[in-house]
Amino acid sequence: MENRQKLLNLLGLARRARKLVTGEDMVLKAIRNGKVQLVFFAQDGGDSTKKKFTNKTQSYNVAFSTMLTRQEIADATGMARSLVAVSDRGFAKKMKEYLKQEEETQ
Repeated sequence: MENRQKLLNLLGLARRARKLVTGEDMVLKAIRNGKVQLVFFAQDGGDSTKKKFTNKTQSYNVAFSTMLTRQEIADATGMARSLVAVSDRGFAKKMKEYLKQEEETQ
C-alpha cells in the first residue's frame, strides 16, 4: 500500500477515534490553544483561507500540509471539508512520517 493511501486510512481512523478538529473557527481556536499537532488544508481550497492557516500554523509551530484534495479528505473522513486538524500526537507523528515519505517519492 502506498504512503498516500496509508495516510488517508490513518485520517479515517483518527476521525473514528474523535481525534480530528474541523471547521475554521474550531481549528483556529485549537491552534491557538496548542491542541493540534497537524493541519491538513485541501489543495483546491480557497487562497485567502490557505494563507490565513499557513501564517497561523507557522507562528504557532504546527505542521501544515496541502498534499490532499477536498475529495480525498472527504472520502477518508466521511465529511465534506477542506480543513481538518489532528489533535492526537501519535496519529500526527505517523501522518508526518507518511507525508515525508510521499514528498520524497515525488
